[in-house]
Amino acid sequence: MRQSVRSCGALVALLCIASLAGPPFAAADTVSPVMLANVYHAGVVLDDYWVSEKYDGVRGYWDGETLQTRTGATLHPPAWFTAHWPKVPMDGELWAGRGAFDVASVAIRQQPADEAAWRRIRYMVFDLPSHPGPFTERLGALKKVVDGLNVPWVQRVPQYKVANQAALEAQLDRVVRQGGEGLMLHRGASLYREGRSDDLLKLKPYDDAEARVVAHLPGKGKYTGMLGALLVETAQGVRFRLGTGFKDEQRRHPPPIGSLVTYRYRGTTSSGKPRFASFMRVREGT
Repeated sequence: MRQSVRSCGALVALLCIASLAGPPFAAADTVSPVMLANVYHAGVVLDDYWVSEKYDGVRGYWDGETLQTRTGATLHPPAWFTAHWPKVPMDGELWAGRGAFDVASVAIRQQPADEAAWRRIRYMVFDLPSHPGPFTERLGALKKVVDGLNVPWVQRVPQYKVANQAALEAQLDRVVRQGGEGLMLHRGASLYREGRSDDLLKLKPYDDAEARVVAHLPGKGKYTGMLGALLVETAQGVRFRLGTGFKDEQRRHPPPIGSLVTYRYRGTTSSGKPRFASFMRVREGT
């Protein structure tokens, strides 16, 4: 490791350390069969949907025996965290509270598990993937499962209806003002199915997307010797610099080359590049 770092040169030594580091999880054999959301859009019939807060945490899929990330990597929480959980699959978010994504992210990465860190995490359950009924029916079954567990760190995500678009926007404003990320809308008549569709929608005050890290670009001025920006590439082949949103520690130890990162933005240019792109986080399990 030290010889490899020296070969990178003094200016980018710290950047090289990060690029040589391995992924936070072992590679998964299969991807968790989770339901994924499209972005909320005009024309949605709100009467058809249940609404809930979008929790800014780490997706957790319980397959009946193990807890996994969205990408299928197995997590290793303390034994008490999943003790007596049902043998039926549950889908939810490992959440440490509003504005505390980093707490959850660090906790799930640590091995052996940090007991104190996991005490701060709640498993916010929003679905039962193996239940054959529509979402509205699954909500009743989910209540029985979570209530039957009767442990404070496993909680059922509150679901409610809104009367119209104005009420939806008012609820979004309230959640965001209180430090939340946004809202989720789940079609009541939908069955649980793997993949992305309008059966599940996300509504946030900004857009976000993922891109793969292609290169580390060195910083200048106060960031000399640290990361200046990431050169990233989207799934559509669009490359752009991602230079804002980083903490100093992330500039010292940037996301590894090849990893997927999530960024927020507001619209795109005529060439397809995101406008006002800002780094959010490394995608878990990559």
